[in-house]
Amino acid sequence: MNESKGALTEAVYYILISLFSPLHGYGVIQNVENLSHGRVRLGAGTLYGALNTLLSRGWIVECGESGERKKEYIITEAGKRAVLDETDRLQELLDNGKRVLAQYNEN
Repeated sequence: MNESKGALTEAVYYILISLFSPLHGYGVIQNVENLSHGRVRLGAGTLYGALNTLLSRGWIVECGESGERKKEYIITEAGKRAVLDETDRLQELLDNGKRVLAQYNEN
């Protein structure tokens, strides 16, 4: 996870987009699995390691606790910028790949 315009891992990208609404860790795990149609499954160690890194980067913050005393997290403006940068980077990859494949298919 690079702090500037570097690529995010798929897991971190899904964690960040999950946190546009407040969620606790287990909710993030469930949401990532749902968003990825079961393709991405986060273990607790992976999730909490990523959450700690995202907290230290200022991309997410704790936003209180739910009824079961679980910490909830939400994305910050800096985290939203990281998601936007990554979305732009991924779109560029898709656009370039489609362009090259279209040229290849013409031959």
